[in-house]
Amino acid sequence: MTDTSRYSHPLADRYASREMQEIFSPARRFGTWRRLWLALAESQRELGLSVPDGAVEAMREQLDTLDLARAAEYERRFRHDVMAHVHLFGDDAPAARGIIHLGATSAFIGDNTDLILHRDALRLIRDRLLRCIRALALFAEEYRDLPTLGYTHFQPAQPTTVGKRATLWIQDFLLDLEEIEFRLKTLRFRGVRGTTGTQASFLELFQGDGAKVDALDQAVGARLGFEEAYPVSGQTYPRKVDYAVQSTLAGTAASASKFGHDLRLLAHLREVEEPFESEQIGSSAMPYKRNPMRAERICALARHVITLSLDPAFTAATQWLERTLDDSANRRLSLPDAFLSLDGTMVLVENVASGLIVNREVVRRNLAEHLPFMATETVLMHATSRGGDRQELHERIRRHSMDAARRMKDEGSDADLLERIAGDDAFGMDRAELEALIDPTRFVGRAPEQVDRMLEDHVRPALGRYAERLDRLGAADVRV
Repeated sequence: MTDTSRYSHPLADRYASREMQEIFSPARRFGTWRRLWLALAESQRELGLSVPDGAVEAMREQLDTLDLARAAEYERRFRHDVMAHVHLFGDDAPAARGIIHLGATSAFIGDNTDLILHRDALRLIRDRLLRCIRALALFAEEYRDLPTLGYTHFQPAQPTTVGKRATLWIQDFLLDLEEIEFRLKTLRFRGVRGTTGTQASFLELFQGDGAKVDALDQAVGARLGFEEAYPVSGQTYPRKVDYAVQSTLAGTAASASKFGHDLRLLAHLREVEEPFESEQIGSSAMPYKRNPMRAERICALARHVITLSLDPAFTAATQWLERTLDDSANRRLSLPDAFLSLDGTMVLVENVASGLIVNREVVRRNLAEHLPFMATETVLMHATSRGGDRQELHERIRRHSMDAARRMKDEGSDADLLERIAGDDAFGMDRAELEALIDPTRFVGRAPEQVDRMLEDHVRPALGRYAERLDRLGAADVRV
């Protein structure tokens, strides 16, 4: 039974996926500690250190037999989490008791584990990001040539297409994909470095043989899937690494927030809406409401990720000499929260992007209301080509436009600019000719072609690199 008398974290209860929660779970963290101890012992034995018979095999058999209640008892006694698990592992694998953690410091366990978990979490974020890109690509392709009113300053501007607008979201996410790929490529192992990064304890173990110390460093990293380690360290790996990773997460969050904010504006215009379930309630007091609550939640979680990026910046800036422990409590909070929050954000982005609803008639009507004003230059050019005086016609269109706009504002009526121009003999154009002249497809420029090129040249290659992983991951549930 759930203990409802204690605080429960909303990221676990409401937002983050099971996959991301598993990465930062106690079982994964402490299981990784044991894998690091195993890799250290295997590598030490391989390089000639004396390791008791059966010790490595016993450790391997007990990697996941974690009794966290017993670990907590040890920690209450020792006031030290790493030593609590050293003793627990020794209880579970008594043949290895004497060599577990040999030569190592707590940062060997804690820091290397963090790097492993961050690598796994970045890969999951990358995969979620790719699924979002794929969903938006399908949307962009479907609406590649549907004209819609463009906006600058949220004021009517030159038309674009619904699909072209979606490629702006896609492009942001593709830039985020590049950032994440770069972080994964450059993320390194802290390695086997000792208490202040000098490797003195390991040099002692290998009787002054520095080549074997280097080989140990490389062997342990390779066993955990790292080709490189940071060249030097104090007690910890550079805390700038955390700042770089969380800045990358914040960048992805910014893209998600932009997507969410755009959808909220479009929902207000009733042009594009997020999925809305048959029994979903928009408001407890206003039954008619259809609030963009998922887009709003995207913005809320993304904001949290962005603000969390300040934590590792301050941590990196205030580390003293080889190490100070004021990073520990902060990192326990800020690092998992950033990953869990962004995971929940991207789950929502995929859910929304996969079910976007385009109200075509509303899109057409909103564009039709403003397009005559934007088409006045085209009308002017055609009328001038038939022998009209450009300056006189310009003044006439200016007055007609002002009068039509005033009527819209003062009377709440539809724009009658075309009727005014058709009724002005100076232009010599009837309503049918004017209607043909302001066909919306004439005003979207190369937008449909730009959609096609974006999908062909950039989206499909990116998705193709990860096709197998995307199909294996699947969509996560939106729980609330």
